[in-house]
Amino acid sequence: MIFAHFPLRGMSRRVRAAALFIVAAATLSFAGPTFADSPTLKIGTATSPQIDALKVAVREAKEQGLDVKLIEFTDWNTPNAALANKDIDVNYFQHVPFLENAKKQGGYDFVAIAPGTIMKIGLYSKKVTRFDQLKDGATVAIANDPVNGGRGLLLLQRAGLIKLKPGADYRATTLDIVDNPKHLKIVQLEASQLARSLDDVDLAQGYPSFIKLAGTADPNSALLFDGVENKLFAIQWVVRPESVNDPRIRKFIAIYQHSPAVRAALDKAFGTLYAVAW
Repeated sequence: MIFAHFPLRGMSRRVRAAALFIVAAATLSFAGPTFADSPTLKIGTATSPQIDALKVAVREAKEQGLDVKLIEFTDWNTPNAALANKDIDVNYFQHVPFLENAKKQGGYDFVAIAPGTIMKIGLYSKKVTRFDQLKDGATVAIANDPVNGGRGLLLLQRAGLIKLKPGADYRATTLDIVDNPKHLKIVQLEASQLARSLDDVDLAQGYPSFIKLAGTADPNSALLFDGVENKLFAIQWVVRPESVNDPRIRKFIAIYQHSPAVRAALDKAFGTLYAVAW
């Protein structure tokens, strides 16, 4: 912005003061948004090692004048219910396929506004070290939600353990299995509980973050991983439609995406088991 030059010499003291006030007020109006008087930004997330990086971003936001409260949920249903009820302003735990299924089942009106990390999933076992060691009738655990269960079935197909109908994708269900030569018994559990099932089943779909959190196995020890190249499965920042342009949320996302300290926290938590999608 270009300010007019005020010839202050020759003005009365009162006029000079008024002119300086106008210039100062105009300058402040272009200094960018300030958050000192803004309500606390409430962010919901599901329990996982992602928390550490989010806490780093919360500290950096506070240093920049933005007050943020991180609210941790122990399941994958409550963060969306809390967002719908306006108990939180944004959540960060789900990818687009999970979100679309949640919107369909819960009738939510939500918008994904920015991507975060892409997390690998894998097939883990404490009983075998190779797939050909699985006995006939072995028990295999996969996620029980329609999206992540499909990802688990696709991994079992990649491992050569089952065959799905042609064209089956992440929306596949056990009804799409057309060949199961080892007669695997497939059980479905809440995704966040799969890590704790390893003592009870022969093979389980697993999320490295939950495996690490539960301490049931080495997160890097999966017999097979999917990749991190598919940005469809990137975790998203999700809001209600009226919050799409909320400057507090946009500011926090920018801090999260561009902070070297946040990236270092992600590296420490996940190593090579994640990628960024922005």
